[in-house]
Amino acid sequence: MTGALNCSIKKIMNMTLTKEDLADEFVVSLAHILGAANRRARQLGCDISQSLVTISEHFDGGKFWRINYGVKNPVAQRGGDLIVEVNAENAEVKRILRGQ
Repeated sequence: MTGALNCSIKKIMNMTLTKEDLADEFVVSLAHILGAANRRARQLGCDISQSLVTISEHFDGGKFWRINYGVKNPVAQRGGDLIVEVNAENAEVKRILRGQ
């Protein structure tokens, strides 16, 4: 990763939520969901800053969010994804899946 790109990513990751963001229940809820997933991913040894993170909402057996930590260059490198499913109601980690 180039220095300029790395600096840009760090700048984005250090952004603070604004009053407007904090007034939006969806934003705050999703921040809690992502925080829970990130804590578990770090506990499992995932380098979040080096991952391509995708988030999707699911409704199978209740509402939950699936946060996928994958490789940044899936064309050159495959497998090894970490998927953390988080309950949308209470931000508790529901399930961990690992890609091959």
